[in-house]
Amino acid sequence: MIALPPAIVAGEIVRLQTRQHVVALTFDGGGNADGAKGVLTVLRRQNVPATFFLTGHFVQSFPRLSRVIGRRYPIGNHTVDHLDMLRLSPGAARREVTRAAAMIQRATGRDTHPYFRFPYGSRNARTLRLVNDLGYASVRWTVDSLGWMGLSQQSVGGAARRVLQNLVPGEIVLMHLGSSRDHSTIDAKALPAVIRLVRARGYRFVTLAGIRAPR
Repeated sequence: MIALPPAIVAGEIVRLQTRQHVVALTFDGGGNADGAKGVLTVLRRQNVPATFFLTGHFVQSFPRLSRVIGRRYPIGNHTVDHLDMLRLSPGAARREVTRAAAMIQRATGRDTHPYFRFPYGSRNARTLRLVNDLGYASVRWTVDSLGWMGLSQQSVGGAARRVLQNLVPGEIVLMHLGSSRDHSTIDAKALPAVIRLVRARGYRFVTLAGIRAPR
């Protein structure tokens, strides 16, 4: 019997609670959208579901793209400005979440509940309680492709290998819609290989449907 890592760690979801051979692709959009067209094209052509975590700044900067995403995919809350919430007052942190929810709803027609992802993965018990009280589950990830690091520290093949090396039932994959500081779009370019290799292992792709906020 396969030994699975815990699905929930310290109140956060790091893996879907399942033994089925499924993988959830998630894409964060908080800066530019340089890789977004490539990501959406591959997902559509390969008929692969995914979940997107967008900031209020992103949907404001890319309204047309955000509407396209909202028509096809679930969207989670990634705050307004992608700030480190540990550096914010409780009131400011709360506004980052509630304002983002309203902005994303207006831009895409999507209610972001119950999916929330902390910028930079930066959180503590206080900020976890805050988002839980607002009706959100904190969705982390099983593996980060590290495409955001750019070509000096990651490669297209390396990003795909990371996903495969950490493959477990219910794996949540973190990738990004934007480019890194060197303007590379590693995640968008790695996506076809990720899909092909994951399917070759007998896995299928799913959204985060079924996740619920803690009560």
